[in-house]
Amino acid sequence: MSNTDKDKEFYEMADAYIALANKQGKNINQGKVSATFLYAAARFNIFLVASGAASADDFAAKKEDVFDYFMAEYKKMLEEHFADYHDNFEKYMGKKN
Repeated sequence: MSNTDKDKEFYEMADAYIALANKQGKNINQGKVSATFLYAAARFNIFLVASGAASADDFAAKKEDVFDYFMAEYKKMLEEHFADYHDNFEKYMGKKN
């Protein structure tokens, strides 16, 4: 699989999650949808880390690195999307600055 295919797959998967959140947001408070999205991501990411650990002690020893990594990645993603929405606010939101 080429890097282009991997990038396409990455964005298709992200779009599928966003589509589900948008669908849920039509009938449920969007804040609740957002909170469940974050909860599910956190739970899955910790499952991923635990799956790769040899023992509970090995898992516990990774805590600081795991927290640093995921928080830094999430911050980068928030910054990227915040800048994108700022630059395209009228286009995305249909509101003028």
